[in-house]
Amino acid sequence: QVQLVEFGGGLAQPGGSLRLSCSASGFTFGDYAMHWVRQAPGKGLEWFSDINGGDNRTVYADSVKGRFTISRDNAKNTLYLQMNSLKPEDTAVYYCAKDSFGTSWYHDVTSLDAWGQGTLVTVSS
Repeated sequence: QVQLVEFGGGLAQPGGSLRLSCSASGFTFGDYAMHWVRQAPGKGLEWFSDINGGDNRTVYADSVKGRFTISRDNAKNTLYLQMNSLKPEDTAVYYCAKDSFGTSWYHDVTSLDAWGQGTLVTVSS
């Protein structure tokens, strides 16, 4: 049974940093692309980053490029998101999600087949 559990959400000040983790189980983690998706209060889902399973190639949406870094440790079955230079508009529930494939082809939520429960990130002074 695939399970994804996010950790590390909380309150940060504008300009601050947070690091999210996503612990994965129930599948061969290194074989699949992984994603981060968020949902701001009252808004829809926003895909913003992914990392391939094989070559670890990363892709970012413009909204987070240069501020957020996605990474993975296949030995620990863990996905990470380092968030720097946080802005109030980054306030959202953050989800990690598993792709159906080892390579992310769509860079959106199209091929995601498992999701974590989400962790809330609030950016406020």
